[in-house]
Amino acid sequence: MPAAILPALRARFGALVRELSKFGVVGGTAFAVDLTIFNVLLQSDFESLTAKAISTVIATTVAFLGNRFWTWRHRGHANMARQYVLFFLLNGVGLIIGLTCLAISHYGLGLIWPEFQSPIADNISGQFVGTAVGTLFRFWSYRRFVFGEAVVPDPIEAVVPEPSRRDAPVAAPQVVEPTAPPAVRRM
Repeated sequence: MPAAILPALRARFGALVRELSKFGVVGGTAFAVDLTIFNVLLQSDFESLTAKAISTVIATTVAFLGNRFWTWRHRGHANMARQYVLFFLLNGVGLIIGLTCLAISHYGLGLIWPEFQSPIADNISGQFVGTAVGTLFRFWSYRRFVFGEAVVPDPIEAVVPEPSRRDAPVAAPQVVEPTAPPAVRRM
């Protein structure tokens, strides 16, 4: 591996860690917003599903704005309405992933081992495993499909540009004149 690629890989990894960190902060904030609004609405005598729907839409909007204007602000932003709809749909897929983890544990494994139908098992499979897998999907899909390509050039391409066949000039062969060997001095 050429020495020039190592700093580029380090820069790319650093950028990914920064994006993941920002994504985590935005997700934690959205979770807190969701939890707070949900409980406030429950205390205000809203029906549970209505309260959860309202809190989820608000938290998803907070997550979208945080990710668009902070996590991935260096990426292309062409159509905010399209990005929001796609973000919301992919968030729904992430939710389905979490629910699937819970269903497999509670209804699948729970039929074999009743311990998997306990509140502790439901929390582990739904909140921890399901949320972790759903979050990995969300990060990948938002980065790939919602927020597009980076506007800032890729650090590896900046260090090791890929030559294009039609753009690269063809170098003429150079003629090298033979030189006489250096004189050896005797004492």
